[in-house]
Amino acid sequence: MAWNEPGKNGQNDPWNRKRATGKSPLDDLLNNAKNHLGKLGQGPGSILMAVLVLLVVFLLLSSYTIVGAREAGVVLRFGQYSRTLAPGFHLKLPQPIESVSKVEATRIRSVTDKVAMLTKDENIITIDFTVQYQVDDSRKYLFSLNDPDGTIGAAAEAAVRSVIGGSDMDQILSAAGASLVSEAQVTLQKTLDGYDSGLRVTEVSFQNVSPPNEVKDAFDDVNNAREDKQSIENAALAYASKVVPVARGDAARIAAEASGYKAARIARAQGDTTSFGLILAEYKAAPEVTRKRLWLETMEQVMADNPKVIDSSGGRNIINLQTPQGAAAPETASATVGAIVPTPAPAGSNAADKGTQP
Repeated sequence: MAWNEPGKNGQNDPWNRKRATGKSPLDDLLNNAKNHLGKLGQGPGSILMAVLVLLVVFLLLSSYTIVGAREAGVVLRFGQYSRTLAPGFHLKLPQPIESVSKVEATRIRSVTDKVAMLTKDENIITIDFTVQYQVDDSRKYLFSLNDPDGTIGAAAEAAVRSVIGGSDMDQILSAAGASLVSEAQVTLQKTLDGYDSGLRVTEVSFQNVSPPNEVKDAFDDVNNAREDKQSIENAALAYASKVVPVARGDAARIAAEASGYKAARIARAQGDTTSFGLILAEYKAAPEVTRKRLWLETMEQVMADNPKVIDSSGGRNIINLQTPQGAAAPETASATVGAIVPTPAPAGSNAADKGTQP
């Protein structure tokens, strides 16, 4: 027999060494376990031993739990609350000592209902509302309520009825309805907190708020009239915002002009008073000279804009003085021919004293 031919068990070589079979130590361990179990099954206590092995395996498998990322685990020890587990892998006492109830704490739940309600002004209105909520306390959620969805549905209806029953129809159908939704959410949360439910209301919404079909046309007319009223009010406000500033500007301008006119008149009056005081002082100092100067200034002002004809030769030598531009022209030549410019009266005469006495 050649050296490389298999021997009795096919594993010997010329140097009597065993070849590698490709089996790992784990395979050997499993084979030994099978052999021992087989021997146990042949003895008188094999059934009891198998039961003990199964019991040990069950205890090992029930000594841990895995809580999902969106869950919370509530641990009960002999049926009584022990602790709450966060998401992840956790060790615990085996059953039946400790058991774990898992609750989806982050899932948003919702309840929808449609009810007919009576408003404060005794009108019937139909409302479709939706309540969204989630678990805020897993322990209270499991042990405080038997039917969480049914409980929150009844509490939501009661809260909505309370809010709608305290409001008028116009307030509900108008833009103020948004505040009613917030009020209903607050009322519902207070009710659930009173139940110790462990639930948190995230949103309350009214999808459809409408009157009954029998009176829908009348309510539509009312809504249209309300919209027309609002449109007219907005147009009036726009017109007022345009006209009022202009009127205020005009009023401010007129007031400023009046104030300027007042200041000018006061200044002029004060100037006239000062001038008169100066003239009076001069008159007291030199009455004749002052009287004559005042008469000349007055005649200069009077005759400045009038046509004048000078005749000092009995009609033989007449001088026509041209009217300054802007002054009124004489109506006829005969009206001005022969006119004689008045000459100042002699000083101290009665006529002069009478005409120029200040």
